[in-house]
Amino acid sequence: MPLKIVDYGSPEYRQMVRLRNDILRKPLGLAFLPEELEQEREHILIGAFEDDKILGCCMLVKEDEATARLRQMAVPNTLQGKGIGRALMLFAENIARDKRFNKLAMHARKTAIGFYEKLGYEIVSEEFEEITLPHVIMEKKL
Repeated sequence: MPLKIVDYGSPEYRQMVRLRNDILRKPLGLAFLPEELEQEREHILIGAFEDDKILGCCMLVKEDEATARLRQMAVPNTLQGKGIGRALMLFAENIARDKRFNKLAMHARKTAIGFYEKLGYEIVSEEFEEITLPHVIMEKKL
């Protein structure tokens, strides 16, 4: 399962947007705004692929000099539990380290807390609502 940095606007990027829309937005009755997608030009876009078909994705966003924020982690429900999310996380952590970040943070959906805790992330906030769902901020020192 090759993991790679995806170029903004590429065919792989379009697959990434479709996957994120299907997994993260459509079930909530939401869609991406063009302005949101335009901002992604500045982010590190990461995908897992098999035979040029996307299996999962996430992105890294610079929060400050020390911290990168993981966003938009998505793996189809039918592929969850097969190690794709874990592989994406380890790849993203290595990229963040290479870029000299020493902390990775995220707004984690409450339903995903256990997954991130297994990878060494800790809850550092009270629960809050974002895009209609309960979230917490989680962090890990790299």
